Amino acid sequence: MADHHHHRLLAPDYSVRHYEGEQQAHSHDHVQLLYALAGRMELEVDGKAAYVDTASGVVIPAGATHAYLAQKGSALAVVDVPDGADWAQMRRFAAPPRDWLATHASALTVAQAHVAWVQQSPALLLRRVLDVQAITAAVRADLAGDWRTPQLAALAHLSAQRFHVRWQELTGSTPQQWLRDLRLTEASQALAAGQPLETTALRCGYSTASALAYALRRDRGVGSRSLRKRGGA
Repeated sequence: MADHHHHRLLAPDYSVRHYEGEQQAHSHDHVQLLYALAGRMELEVDGKAAYVDTASGVVIPAGATHAYLAQKGSALAVVDVPDGADWAQMRRFAAPPRDWLATHASALTVAQAHVAWVQQSPALLLRRVLDVQAITAAVRADLAGDWRTPQLAALAHLSAQRFHVRWQELTGSTPQQWLRDLRLTEASQALAAGQPLETTALRCGYSTASALAYALRRDRGVGSRSLRKRGGA
């Protein structure tokens, strides 16, 4: 985290910093509180792996050597805190909601409000990794299943809202966009292998053969007949 302070901090200081894929390693003599307003940052703090995103932040103790790698386009809320006696260890905290500052920081500076938030916020355990491959395998094994976002989120033990945000960060697609693309890819491969349209439609989560044919034309610009001919060529 770039140290923007070359003088001794006398009070907590808040800033928003933007990153385009930078990486750096350093330390400083004050505590830092970090969380992402957009994107994600990977960190190593005194040899321990960590990260911040829009759901969670991290406390970096004074003097801790830390390296970071910022996701391109990331924006981080950074609070530099001069008196860090309460935070001698790295810990994670739940990031405040988007509308929190407007409703809770009226009597405090933005920096002081963040310090108060982290002080009262329970420490978060390191969240389990969102295993895209395992979720893909589970869905592929039952493409016709009821895979609304809450059902997908349950595989990762997350709320539907949090799963939606994290899935989009990791894959670049919303869960339902990703599901639609997976079903069409599997259906295209089955048709190219000579499988019947109606059987393929039902196996891949489409109610009728015509629904699958329409989706292929709309999203892939290809007809089901041409796929089968191509596969048999």
